[in-house]
Parts: sequence; C-alpha cells; structure tokens
Amino acid sequence: MPDPTVPRRTHRRRRPRHRRQSGELAHRHFDFRFAFYITAEQTPPLVLQDEEVSGAQWLPFADVRSPTLRTKLLKAEAEGLDGQPEPVNASAVIHDGHGRYLLHLRDQREGIWSPGMFALLGGGRTLDDPCLEATLLRELAEEVPSLELTGLTPYAVEEATSVDGLAVPVQVYSGRWQGDPDTIDLQEGVLLRWFTVDVLDRLGLSPGLGDLIRRHAADHSPAGSPPHGRRPLRHEAPEGTELHIVGVHLYLQDEHGRTLLGLRHPDSAYAGNQWHFLAGHCEREEAISCLVREAQEEAGLIIERGNVELVHLIHLVDSPSARPRIGLVFRARTWSGTPSILEPDRCVEWRWWNPKDLPAEVVPYTRQAIEGIVAGQLYSQLGWDER
Repeated sequence: MPDPTVPRRTHRRRRPRHRRQSGELAHRHFDFRFAFYITAEQTPPLVLQDEEVSGAQWLPFADVRSPTLRTKLLKAEAEGLDGQPEPVNASAVIHDGHGRYLLHLRDQREGIWSPGMFALLGGGRTLDDPCLEATLLRELAEEVPSLELTGLTPYAVEEATSVDGLAVPVQVYSGRWQGDPDTIDLQEGVLLRWFTVDVLDRLGLSPGLGDLIRRHAADHSPAGSPPHGRRPLRHEAPEGTELHIVGVHLYLQDEHGRTLLGLRHPDSAYAGNQWHFLAGHCEREEAISCLVREAQEEAGLIIERGNVELVHLIHLVDSPSARPRIGLVFRARTWSGTPSILEPDRCVEWRWWNPKDLPAEVVPYTRQAIEGIVAGQLYSQLGWDER
C-alpha cells in the first residue's frame, strides 16, 4: 500500500453500482481510500478510467482544503504509517534449540502457496483473529493440533508471493518444540520433518526460506554448543554431537510363545496400517519408567519394574536428514491385565503373533528386532548401510 504520510494526491474509488440479482444473499462490501505520494523526482503520468473518476491532481499537503481529509491525513502521520502494507499472514520458524528446524511439506495442488515444497507452518488472518499471534496459534491448532510451542516471539517480517502473484508481507514468529514429528496428527499437507541447516540446499524450499533459516540459526546458537573460545561444560554435548531419539518397546509373549503387536491406525502419521510393538518415546525419564507408563496408557497392562529385562537394542536412521534413533526392546517376564485399545487414534487392534510367522505389514525395524531376539542377538542396526 502506498504511503499516506506524505500525500500529494488523494483519490477515492467509488464502489461500482451493481444491480441486485434475483435471490442474491446479503453480503459485505468494502470501500477503500488511498493516499499516494511521489518517490521519484518527476511526477508520474496518470491514466484515468473515465467511468471511475472525472479527474486527478497532485497536491502538496498544504493545499489539501478538505478539513475532513486533512484530519485523516494528520492522524495517519501521527500514527507513524510508513506506507508499507501490514502483514496479514503469520508463520513460525520452529526449532528445537539444537540446530534443527521443523519444515512442512505442502500438497502438490493448484491454489495453495508453494505447492509441493517445504515451507513454514502458518496461514492468513481472518476477521475473528484479534492479532497475528492469534492467527498463528489458530493455524497451528488447525494444522498440527498436538504441537505446542514455547517461547513464541516475533522474529521478522518476510515477503512471500501469493497464489495471485502478489508480494505479501508475512509476520514470522520464532518458537521452540522438541517432539517427534511422526507422532503429530498432521491435518494439512504431506509430512513434517526436522532438518539441519547443512541440508537446506538439497531441499525444495519456498522462496527465501533457506536464507531465513540460516539467519535464524546465526542468531540462535544451538543449545549444547558453547560460545566461541569456551570449553564445553561437562553437562553440555561436545560440538558435532548428534542427539538421538530414544524409544522403548515392549516384547511380550503369551504362554504359547506368541508376541504381542498392535495394528496402527491407518491415519497415523507413522506406520499407518502396520503392526508394531507397544512403544513410546522417552520424555525426561529413564527408560523402564517410560515402558511402564506406556504399557498402562496404551493397553492397560500393569508391569512391575523388577520383572523387566533388556533383550535387544536396535540403532536405526530413516534417512540422511532424519535424527538417528535408538530402540530399546524390553521383555516383561510377568504382567497383569488384558491388552485393551486405550488410544484408538493410534492403535486399532492388539494381536498375538508367532515370531516366526509374522504378517507382511510389520514395521521393518520391529521385524528385525524380533528376528534378532529369536536368534539371541542383543544388537542390530538398520538404515546406516544406505547412508
């Protein structure tokens, strides 16, 4: 929008007269008034539409005679309007504090911004949003309802290109999250993934996103990376350390030697329609406590800590850009309760399977871990050979 603080010409665009069509519902109209100012030394030529206006003239502010118009222009100047369009879109640079950034792969469809490319989560403001932060929180609640950010603060105003080819300013916020994107119930787009700055050049990114993330990374030193010239403290990860995700898995056998597996919901963000261990990710807790908690939350099974033993460890990586994972598989020698469906959005069925006759639809690393247990192997790995 041109700058109303140094006006040279004012023009009101009249709303065209429309005949009400038969059966037309009541709807809202908007009238706009613009103030233009000259940025070049020469006055630009004007091409008028006779059906809209009868004439136009560039005026110094002192020559604006209308008291009403002078009052509005003075108010605009007092409010510090700079003539730049205000953002009506908001997005979030989501980082984990350790140098990773959460990116959203958008659908390959016409009519959406940056189709088929990695972009930030966010969207446009509606009439019901009191501010742009509210816009962002509403969009996140609609797209990724289980993702909760901390430390949300305004970071920058970036320019994006809309589906109409218009340059649109976007208010970018910065926020932290440290979860697993595979556990997010994504409502829009294809997937969410963590990426580090060094792989951005290999991704299809929305315009300007790579530079934005690099600038953010330069402004926010990853947690665990000491400032220049200082030796790392004992509780900090040394430079270059790759943090791993730790997951716990329950290896449960009945009196017939069959193994308990759960069929994941077809709409699950991870391994939909596949059989998998009862499993969960460690929060700020030690592994066996996590196992005991997950068993009760997911299936209503009660496990005593003293009746658990580690039977396998699998070290895996899904892709070159994914964070490595360590899967701890524990056997419960005894337990109480009957496997129940307590989280139907994640698991739709529990079933006992012969370890040597597993179904085809088994999560690959689950199959490998079971085969390793049957063979008496304590360790296996998956995905590293393909790197």
